[in-house]
Amino acid sequence: MKIGIMADTHDHCDNIRKAVSFFNKQNVEQVIHAGDVVAPFTYEEFKFLKAPIVMIFGNNDGEKIGLQKKFKTIYLPPYECEFDGKRFVILHEPNSLNSIIAGRLFCYIIYGHIHKVDVRKGDVTVINPGEVCGWVSVKSTIVVLDTKTNEVDVYEL
Repeated sequence: MKIGIMADTHDHCDNIRKAVSFFNKQNVEQVIHAGDVVAPFTYEEFKFLKAPIVMIFGNNDGEKIGLQKKFKTIYLPPYECEFDGKRFVILHEPNSLNSIIAGRLFCYIIYGHIHKVDVRKGDVTVINPGEVCGWVSVKSTIVVLDTKTNEVDVYEL
């Protein structure tokens, strides 16, 4: 299963549009957003995704009620889910990352917040796709995960 992974969009509509277009061209079957969408108006870009999206709240997502009205699949972190028979946990802030890795309850840990790419493969694969917004690192990045091969590809928008 091909899963598009993004985080830290921070209202950057141009880059959200690019990410959505890229995921659609890659025929991803699921998209994960690891927090900091920020404002509900960004839904106008996300609505063009062909794949379903699961999102979590980040520390900058202040308008939670508005986001919940627009995005029906936005949850409080940590959010546990399963795709392609594999267990995922989605976080925004990596505060409990090491203990979650040590617990080995999940195949994949997805997180955001630090605005830089972090991909670690092992018994548990850890993925931070970096930032879509490009505000902090000056790079706008996303990830495509293939759960069949465990390939993790980072793309710059």
